[in-house]
Amino acid sequence: MKKKRVVVTGMGLVSCFGSDIDEFYEKLLKGESGITPIESFDCSEYPTRFAGEIKKVDHEGYIDKKQARRVDPYILYTMVAGNRAIENAKLDDSKLNKERVGVIIGSGMGGMHTFENGVHTLANRGFNRLTPFFIPYVITNMGGSLLATDHGFMGPNYSISTACATANYSIVAAANHIRNGEADVMLCGGAEAPLTPVGVAGFVVIKALSTNNEEPAKAGRPWDKSRDGFVMGEGCGVLVLESLEHAQARGAPIIAEYLGGAYSCDAHHMTSPREDGSGVAICIEKAIKDAEIAPEQINYVNAHATCTPVGDLCEIRAMKKVFGDHIYNITINATKPMTGHCLGAAAAIEGIATIKAIQTGKIHPTINCDEPEEEVEGIDLACDGPKEIKITAAASNSFGFGGHNSTVIFGPYNG
Repeated sequence: MKKKRVVVTGMGLVSCFGSDIDEFYEKLLKGESGITPIESFDCSEYPTRFAGEIKKVDHEGYIDKKQARRVDPYILYTMVAGNRAIENAKLDDSKLNKERVGVIIGSGMGGMHTFENGVHTLANRGFNRLTPFFIPYVITNMGGSLLATDHGFMGPNYSISTACATANYSIVAAANHIRNGEADVMLCGGAEAPLTPVGVAGFVVIKALSTNNEEPAKAGRPWDKSRDGFVMGEGCGVLVLESLEHAQARGAPIIAEYLGGAYSCDAHHMTSPREDGSGVAICIEKAIKDAEIAPEQINYVNAHATCTPVGDLCEIRAMKKVFGDHIYNITINATKPMTGHCLGAAAAIEGIATIKAIQTGKIHPTINCDEPEEEVEGIDLACDGPKEIKITAAASNSFGFGGHNSTVIFGPYNG
């Protein structure tokens, strides 16, 4: 059976640059950094004291004020980004068959703030002082559940948790529900709020983070010889996917087309990728096959590029395996130096950046790549500033601890 075509009709986000998508992308195009000293808790003794931290979320009109005060931040981000995506897609609840509208918004770590506060309460005040909302606000599925409950969406609804690949896994799963005729509309993406004392300390002790406290804005250095780890971030990204028929029937604003996506597993190590990039190459190849396009149609890749010594080059090796000499015709960039690595939300936020590039014909620069590794010589990493390019197809890669690899491919909607 021929696959149903899937289009993107709405986007919403919460990021260190705010929640307005156009402003978010303008800052990326200007090469601005959202990396600042952490203010939400005292980390003065930590070797890393900066992140892509969200200072304030404008949630008015998107979540009840009382609920906004008590939910875990990852849920707050989901509700705001999800409702903004619905608004952006011009979805009218009263005109939808809600049994055919679903939500898959995952999280790598879930309610870290709620969990940490709950442990503190248990240790210092006793079990009977624990909030009855403790379990609901910790689990990773609650953001998508509450969003669906607010709108009465009764279609497929669950969360996926595959570390930093979470949001791409969610996007592929959501698209497949539409392709298989199980839903007309799917909200999908990822949310993360990991900037707690334990959350940051956990990455500190495995020596995954940059320690460039003197110049936080220059800490994330993808493919640069001096890179020393990633910068943590937080937020949420949500896409509205629809079957083409459904979108056309309601006169929806079609932003881009979802062409395909795929997963693979390195089956190699808890935190380190295969150095030859073979697991990632399998994933990219499967995504291209799913999209039913030739590799040469891809001329832009939003890379995972976490700024880690091992990971950045593994991804390049994988792309060399897949694209061969065509890699020198592809513009590749990295978003994380500006937003931080938003973990379970990263792929959705970077997916939005990828779709904005398709919309505008402008690709944001890769900042802080001042002395690239020899292995990337000749590859266009957009290190010299923003680029204007007519995108024929764009891939967005995301990989997670546990060896979870994911690639999604978007293209312009051509009718």
